[in-house]
Amino acid sequence: MPNGNKPTFGERTSDRITLIIGSWRFIIIQSIILAIWIVLNLVAWVQHWDPYPFILLNLTLSFQAAYAAPIIMMSQNRAAIRDRKKSEIDLATDRKAARDIVSIQEHLNKLERNKIDKILQILKEK
Repeated sequence: MPNGNKPTFGERTSDRITLIIGSWRFIIIQSIILAIWIVLNLVAWVQHWDPYPFILLNLTLSFQAAYAAPIIMMSQNRAAIRDRKKSEIDLATDRKAARDIVSIQEHLNKLERNKIDKILQILKEK
């Protein structure tokens, strides 16, 4: 995100559009519209507004793809940035946990050595 924390209007919009375009609901609705378009143009009695091979339909789908692809890529780039930041935080947390574990292990070893030394001292005194 260029401005730090808050996503811009364009970033929010690309995320919303990607959520819609990437849904089964969108695929099903678009498939129904395409099927209706094709059937109406195949069985039209009076006027074929887009006769076979459906050049207008192809143009419409190409237009949709030309705009959808960059919008989806923008959203994916934002997701990649979020994932990268999350993995950096996870790595930092893992490194800190590893340092803490080593520190605790060293402390436990020291306590164990002190305990053994005290036992040996008590045995020597007896």
